[in-house]
Amino acid sequence: MKKLILPAALGLTASPAFAASGPFFSLGNTDFVVLLGFLLFLAVLVYYKVPGMLGGMLDKRAEGIRDELDEARKLREEAQTLLASYERKSREVTEQAERIVAHAKQEAELAAEQAKEDMKASVARRLLAAESQIASAQATAIKEVRDSAAKVAVLAAQDVVADQMTAKDAGKLIDDSIAEVGAKLH
Repeated sequence: MKKLILPAALGLTASPAFAASGPFFSLGNTDFVVLLGFLLFLAVLVYYKVPGMLGGMLDKRAEGIRDELDEARKLREEAQTLLASYERKSREVTEQAERIVAHAKQEAELAAEQAKEDMKASVARRLLAAESQIASAQATAIKEVRDSAAKVAVLAAQDVVADQMTAKDAGKLIDDSIAEVGAKLH
């Protein structure tokens, strides 16, 4: 049985190395035929300039990638420039808004101060007007009282003089009055 198993195992384990028989540079040697086919394949590739085409395609691809990288770098720089510009504008707008708010507060404070001053002036004018009206009313009242007192005094004096005066005294008073008027007219 050993005699049968060993040749069968050797037949099953035959490899390509055992297929090469004879001298190396003969068509009977499979290694040489494979070498010739490979060299022929390489010659066909060189004849049709496949390595140059592959190199050109790779160069084109590398150039395309380089261009895309350059474009991406430019776009990134533009984006950074735009971002810096927007940040600067944002700061400027924020500063301007702060200035506007500060100016508005200052104007509001000035307006409040002006309103206080105007209110004080208005109150002072009204007080002055009221005092003037009071003084005028007092003067009018005093004048009316004096006029009334004078009328009463004249009436009382007229009654007293009429009771005490005689016709002779009345004639003398009239003559004196006419003489005084005549002296003042001439």
